[in-house]
Amino acid sequence: MAYKKWQVKSVDKALAKELALECEIEPIVALISASRGYTDPTDLEQFLSDEPYFSDAYELADIMHAADIVNKSIVENKKIAVYGDYDCDGVTATALLYNYLKERGANCVYYIPDRFSEGYGMNKDAVMSLKNDGVEVIITVDNGISCFEEIELANQMGITVVVTDHHLPPEKLPNAAAVVDPHRRDCPSSFKSICGAEVAFKLICVMEGAEPEELLPQYADILSVAVIADIMPLTLENRIIVKYGIQKIKKSNCLVGISALLNVAGVNLSQINASRIAFAICPRINAAGRMGNAKRAVELLTTNDMLKALEIANEIDCDNALRQQTEKKICEDAILKIEANGYNLDRVIVVDGENWHHGVVGIVASRICERYGKPAIVISVDGEDAHGSGRSYDGFSLYDAIYSAKDFLTKFGGHSQAAGISLKAENIADFRKAVNDYANGFEYVPPVLNLDCKINPSALTVDLAESIKILEPFGFENPEPIFAVCGVTLQRITPLSQNKHLKLLFTKGTNTFQAMLFGANTDSFCYNIGDVLDLAVAVQTNHFNGNYEISVVIKEMRQNGFDDDIFFKEFDNYQAYKSARVYDASALTPTRSEVGEVYRAITQKGVLEQKLINIFLNTLGYAKTKIALDVLCDLKLIGFENFKYFSYKTTEKTNLLNSDIYSALVKECEGLDK
Repeated sequence: MAYKKWQVKSVDKALAKELALECEIEPIVALISASRGYTDPTDLEQFLSDEPYFSDAYELADIMHAADIVNKSIVENKKIAVYGDYDCDGVTATALLYNYLKERGANCVYYIPDRFSEGYGMNKDAVMSLKNDGVEVIITVDNGISCFEEIELANQMGITVVVTDHHLPPEKLPNAAAVVDPHRRDCPSSFKSICGAEVAFKLICVMEGAEPEELLPQYADILSVAVIADIMPLTLENRIIVKYGIQKIKKSNCLVGISALLNVAGVNLSQINASRIAFAICPRINAAGRMGNAKRAVELLTTNDMLKALEIANEIDCDNALRQQTEKKICEDAILKIEANGYNLDRVIVVDGENWHHGVVGIVASRICERYGKPAIVISVDGEDAHGSGRSYDGFSLYDAIYSAKDFLTKFGGHSQAAGISLKAENIADFRKAVNDYANGFEYVPPVLNLDCKINPSALTVDLAESIKILEPFGFENPEPIFAVCGVTLQRITPLSQNKHLKLLFTKGTNTFQAMLFGANTDSFCYNIGDVLDLAVAVQTNHFNGNYEISVVIKEMRQNGFDDDIFFKEFDNYQAYKSARVYDASALTPTRSEVGEVYRAITQKGVLEQKLINIFLNTLGYAKTKIALDVLCDLKLIGFENFKYFSYKTTEKTNLLNSDIYSALVKECEGLDK
């Protein structure tokens, strides 16, 4: 995985102490909360409270008018269609509103467009089909805010359209009978970070004349899935929704469809938390739309028949398994193309392939972004046309980069960290150059690992793990606390689960502790016993044989004394050299003796590249070590295979200037000295 800049949040410890006293919470909880912006006792108490709290549903512009239209339509027995979307938020919003309308005795149906043949949002063929089916009212959920032509067509056909959406609206609103969207410029709602299902929920509340707090117990399970799937910030009412949703699911009082999904996923109800919802429920609902037809997911969430629910859940589970296989294959193909073409050296990675599955390219883009620590756009080519999806991270606006290259696109949209594009296949190379020309105009911004605070090993206790549970549920904008434990010495490496994971023993002074490193094995582990390291860890509790034990999980680890600023400057300088951008030759070129040091560290059996970088990180540094390796490969003194450098047997002395790489760099350095 990519290098990340470790950033320990700064906090006023005196303020944190006051918060702990005022709010009667553990000091570490106060410290974490203060570092996340909760510096006022009232705000912190509200954040930590279990009491349901919602902004006023009536604040949403047009919501009363929308409620009146739908209520009147129910009374007049008009046929209503809930028009949703194929992602998890759209599916849950559709199921939520449809279930409510059926309970009210409404004459209603639902419609989910096909991802591949229809695409996102309303389309004219669907509107005409609904008209032919006798539909008189369409309520959009999680879409509709930009469907101008489709809504005009509906108006001409005598269909009343009520839009409920949460996406950013264009400057002009569509000509619908009512438009409910918290991001309307004239919408006075105080909390706007709500998903499509939440907008539909608030419409229900107004239709019922009830406060959201009253109806939350009924809808918390399906709402919590939507909030987590759509990566809403787990603060204020979103946090309450997820908290209540978890409680409802734990009590087996949830929708039959949710129970069925948990059953096929093999999740123990007692272990339900936001993370398990995110990894067990949400991907399976999404898989229905990614790999087939999302209507089955709505059917799953609207049935009361457990046997039927289990049948659909098993189908969707198979879809999810296929999605994983497809994603893995495309990801492997993309990495091969990236490495073969040197796209990994670009500031923005743009990779394309023939007929890559449109339903998973966004997920693959996330994987590529995480692997290389760079914004990534993955494009599927289908004949003359191509469609892609991109992902980025804080500090680099992918939308701005794409906008700079808009002349090569036929369609695009999104935001700073995620975007979609359409273009002609023949324009991919020009598009790649354009977005990178834009990115090269800025200083390289690496991805960041946010750490809540530094702690000593002596603080890694069950009490610590138990105390931070008050901050749950964890998710976007309320992440699981990550602690920096610095200057610890690695004492023992123990492989577990047939060498799939590692249990590591560390010491610092008189303190000793164990930590788990998941997904690593002894062959890929790049540290040695005796190394002094810094760890980024999360803490949990395990209940075993009636006792609670601390579980320390390593999220990232690196050499003690790692200097982020120096490292990323060297990292970008080396990448600039490799991709023929402007670079500093003097900061790249090692001396003959330094190249010799690197050569002597390499054995005939081979040494992991990352281990070699670790060895010389605090002496030669990243860039000179990489150049030394390139020079030695150029001279055929060493080879590279399976992430390892290995030396060839030789007794002959070699002049480094015989390397084109080294001689060119030396000449550049000599020119700089003159």
